[in-house]
Amino acid sequence: MIDIEQARLEDLDEFVRLFEAYRAFYRCELDAAAARSYLGARLRNGESTAFLAWHTGEAGRRAVGFTQLYPCWASLRLAPSWVLYDLYVDASARRSGVAQALLERALAHARAAGASVVTLETAVDNTPAQGLYESTGWKRDTDFYTYYYEL
Repeated sequence: MIDIEQARLEDLDEFVRLFEAYRAFYRCELDAAAARSYLGARLRNGESTAFLAWHTGEAGRRAVGFTQLYPCWASLRLAPSWVLYDLYVDASARRSGVAQALLERALAHARAAGASVVTLETAVDNTPAQGLYESTGWKRDTDFYTYYYEL
């Protein structure tokens, strides 16, 4: 059974474990202490909203996925928006509906907060994620390019 719950400071051990696996997927240098500090600050300061997917089985309760959103503004829409910045599901729980449940919970949260849109980005070679997004109603933006400036 999978339960989706908003992440709390008490969940940091499980959140950090999954977050570091997510960062490894994107070939980031791992640093569990820095990840704990980063996630703890986001949760304490209310700067992001994260949801954890919990699996309860014979071995107990274990987090198997997460998503993290950041509040933002959509100037052209004159309304609040959210950026779904992180989504990760442990390999043991993939293709079991966890990612879709996390996406649905994130969208419900954004709707309840009055958002007009939720945006996300994924790597161009992450075709499994792209397939999930498109199959659940997300639209690929063909009007705008994403640029960044590394500081």
